[in-house]
Amino acid sequence: MGMTIVEKILAGHCGREFVKPGEIIDVVIDARVARDFGGANVVKNIDDFHLGVEDPSKTFFTFDCNPTGSDQKYAVNQQLCRLFARKHGIKVYDIDKGIGTHILIEEGLAYPGSTAVSTDSHANILGAVGAFGQGMGDIDIAAAWAKGKVWFKVPESVRFFLKGKFPKGINAKDIVLNLLSQFGANSMLGYSIEIYGDAVDSLGLDDRITISSMATEMGAIIILFTPNRIVQTYCEARTGRKIPPVFADEDARYLQYHEIDATAFKTMVARPGKPHDAVDVDSVRKIKIDSAFIGSCTNGRIEDMRATAEILRGRKVAPGVVLKIVPSTDLVWRRCLDEGLLDVFKDAGALVSNAGCAGCAAGQVGQNGQGEITVSTGNRNFTGKQGKGEVYLASPAIAAASAVAGYITTPDQIPDEPALFPEFEKSEGVSSLTKSEKPISEKPVIVKGKAWNISIDNIDTDMIFHNRYLTITKPEEMAQYTFDNLKGYEDFAKKATKGDIVVTGKNFGSGSSRQQAVDCFGALGIQCLVAESFGAIYERNAINAAFPIMVCENVNLLKLDTDDEIEVDFLKGTIINVTKSITVEGEGFSEVQMEIYRNGGLF
Repeated sequence: MGMTIVEKILAGHCGREFVKPGEIIDVVIDARVARDFGGANVVKNIDDFHLGVEDPSKTFFTFDCNPTGSDQKYAVNQQLCRLFARKHGIKVYDIDKGIGTHILIEEGLAYPGSTAVSTDSHANILGAVGAFGQGMGDIDIAAAWAKGKVWFKVPESVRFFLKGKFPKGINAKDIVLNLLSQFGANSMLGYSIEIYGDAVDSLGLDDRITISSMATEMGAIIILFTPNRIVQTYCEARTGRKIPPVFADEDARYLQYHEIDATAFKTMVARPGKPHDAVDVDSVRKIKIDSAFIGSCTNGRIEDMRATAEILRGRKVAPGVVLKIVPSTDLVWRRCLDEGLLDVFKDAGALVSNAGCAGCAAGQVGQNGQGEITVSTGNRNFTGKQGKGEVYLASPAIAAASAVAGYITTPDQIPDEPALFPEFEKSEGVSSLTKSEKPISEKPVIVKGKAWNISIDNIDTDMIFHNRYLTITKPEEMAQYTFDNLKGYEDFAKKATKGDIVVTGKNFGSGSSRQQAVDCFGALGIQCLVAESFGAIYERNAINAAFPIMVCENVNLLKLDTDDEIEVDFLKGTIINVTKSITVEGEGFSEVQMEIYRNGGLF
């Protein structure tokens, strides 16, 4: 039996001729990256555990979350990373360069068949060029820096075949929002997706980047494209050498095969709170907006900038609406300058920032305020992710047209006169902080405690530990912020007691790669997390930090009420509702998980 693309790449980087799904292997990493918010914690792990840097030529910092250096804590962390880089001979792509994953492609550090890891949860964007990229937590990245490789479980592969041609006007953002609408946030959880089809073959690099960048929002490990001639030529030019492309074998085994009618795709917008809650634009048309954001790793490429300029040329942003435009890299920014696009943007009344992540990170332009309605080209619109307001996800064309109209619309229906605001209404402020307890330190194989039954699917890392706290590195400071962005559980940290066990639904911990979303539970004294499934990065972070998590697909059979007493056996994989005398089988710890758990962590 042959291998899929991801299996071939992983086999080629673990010294084996063949790998299969479910195997745990040590994967050699070609590019090992830490960003500005995660970099300081990577440095801390390297120093605390007296580790070295295995190959500085393959090790990099990328400062893309706060490329303005406008936040004092970010500035401190960035300088800490610079000092470490000077000491060890590590290259820094500093605040003038742009988004790290894009830089890897531009600089020829990621190419067809290569591997890369980053503290960016959207490192799987590299699937756009047929490379294996993964977002990982601080512990994983430190291990990659020190050893040059990380352990990884070979994922199952799924094959998408997009049949027919896309309707006129459908762009890459529409394509991925159509896929998200169909497959949701967790039906592809933990899978590697390969996309094929005649219409797919004609997609350029920028289009593929947009689609691959939202694999994380689909719960997938990665979305992989086989490079076409244009992409292959681009990568060879950036690397300065011939690169053998990686193709799936004709007899490769796929867990699932989906034939999707591309002719039925529609122009889509994702409603606030859920990237997969994507609907036909007509169902949200004419909703009044306060702001628009064009940029991010999903839609900050030169083709996105050109599409924006085409709509803004000769027009003005609607009165009272703020339009923020952020190119993905300095190279894209300079091309905007050379092509006169910056003049178009400024003449229209837009704010143009230097290259970076912008709206997806708290450290740059793109955040919104309470009650603010934003149309964004980003990849996430989780509650609180881009600020206190509501965020609709859309293509650059829709974002630009909406900024001119003053409400959500498409380029073909921009009104002659923009919509104006009614009188301003005051909004109320929020919330108070809660206190934490010291973390527990025992490592038993069986734990018993009071249950928190939180039967919600797709609880993302911004709900668990919001990005406004990302600069916190001390666990004792993290506990008080646990779940403070999860509706209905904002006071969780105040009510939880040492020894409690959290039981929840599917895809727990989806979203960002932040380690704090794991560490806050340990700091609070929570003994264990049981979920129907976990986000792939979150699962790794918990295992590497020796924090107990267990998968149980049938948690509903426990008939849990909050405050029921439950018992979890990590070795046997059983969960018992002691209060109701109900036992359910879960997945016991793997050999690797148990070894790391008993060791007190990966290090």
